[in-house]
Amino acid sequence: MTVDIKEDGHKPLPPDERRREVQLPWCRPKPGHEDSRAPDLLREIMGHPNYRQADEDIDFLNRDDMRATRLLLDYQKPETLLREHGVAHSIVVFGSTRIPEPAAAREHLEVLRARCEVCPEDADLHRQVRVAERVLAKSDYYEVAREFGRIVGAAEGSGDNRLVVVTGGGPGMMEGANRGAHDAGAKTIGLNITLPHEQFPNPYITPGLCLRFRYFALRKLHFLMRARALVVFPGGFGTFDELFETLTLIQTRRLRPVPVILVGRAFWERAFDPDFLVEEGVIDPEDRELFWYAETAQEIWDDIRQWYARAGRDMREAETGVE
Repeated sequence: MTVDIKEDGHKPLPPDERRREVQLPWCRPKPGHEDSRAPDLLREIMGHPNYRQADEDIDFLNRDDMRATRLLLDYQKPETLLREHGVAHSIVVFGSTRIPEPAAAREHLEVLRARCEVCPEDADLHRQVRVAERVLAKSDYYEVAREFGRIVGAAEGSGDNRLVVVTGGGPGMMEGANRGAHDAGAKTIGLNITLPHEQFPNPYITPGLCLRFRYFALRKLHFLMRARALVVFPGGFGTFDELFETLTLIQTRRLRPVPVILVGRAFWERAFDPDFLVEEGVIDPEDRELFWYAETAQEIWDDIRQWYARAGRDMREAETGVE
């Protein structure tokens, strides 16, 4: 219906937010009867990759000169989602992806032993059996991680004051921690990283809180921004990377000190020798005091609480971890 806007005293209604009564000229393509080449030319223009809107153009976003934008996105998406979920405080758990729950470790060892019986001269199979035996011996830590996750998940607090278990989202020790929190009915987070090969997160992460990063640096930042403790189970290069980076940040006070607990003294005392580093003068005696050992889930939890009591701090206080 057309309204005479010149009518004395007329005040028009607000226009529809999307629909117009009369189409604008660019809402229709140039018709073929005006130029027979027009439809083909238009298809070529609109089908070209450069016509894609920038935020929908994955090829453009993957260009080298768009790295700064990708870094920002890698930071901002998890930050926004974690805030929306009310995640303010976390207990970070690291550990090997190669140490499964005891039943799975035992089954794998039995398969290897059966193969050895068929091929008793295969030296590599015998080596695999020895490794599988060591993995089975360490698989009890899966249950410790699971029990610790359950304790944290069941801890007092609600909403923004609840402590949330955060892991790298993979199998093994991290699965155990996520699984325990899941058993307790608590939110639990996995921070995955994109790798050149296919991978799957463990199934015990809260849907919507399994977040995937492109850059290790941004993933590490999000591990520590809300961290109230770091609990480290036996692991390999990835576990060492996260552990030593955290210790370095605390050592240099770029990260406000938090409890760092290494689970399994027997493993860690063979894996690295901090007393040797002190004796060699490459770290100070006080740096040796930035972490300690524990064996059980309850001991880990009690140690964290006692550390905060001795520091005169609240695990759930509003504070900035790493800048």
